[in-house]
Parts: sequence; structure tokens; C-alpha cells
Amino acid sequence: MAVEYLGTGNDDGVVLGRSATDKVGFFNADPVVQPTTVTAPAATAATSTTPFGYSQAQADALITWVRAVDTRLKALGIIASS
Repeated sequence: MAVEYLGTGNDDGVVLGRSATDKVGFFNADPVVQPTTVTAPAATAATSTTPFGYSQAQADALITWVRAVDTRLKALGIIASS
């Protein structure tokens, strides 16, 4: 089976969707509008009480952030839903 290419060969690249409200889907996923931004939690400098640079609240926020990114990637079809 021959591969189909989206690009036209120019240096400007290819854009899918002209606005955030245009729906896009990958790998046979239902097209969805552009997911909203998810702000990553800030880290602090590592200390003896926060050796990885995160307080417990920041670590919890990081898990919440990762789950939100995962949900958005699955909605687009970029990664498979389990």
C-alpha cells in the first residue's frame, strides 16, 4: 500500500486546523477541538524536606497535571486509550 503525504514539500510546514475550534483527530479517533491548556505545577529547589524539589501538594498537583495531559492526548488519538 502506498504512503500518502500531507506536506507539499515547502519549508513552511503543514497545519491541521485553522483555529482552536476546528476539530482534529488522529488514528481514527473522533475529531475534537483543541484541548485547553494545562499549566504545569512549579517546582522548588530541592531541600532536606523536599529532596526532589516538590512538596506533597506540588507532587499531587504534578500527578493531576500528568493525568490531564494524558486525557487530552487520548482525546486527540495521539496515544491509545487503555
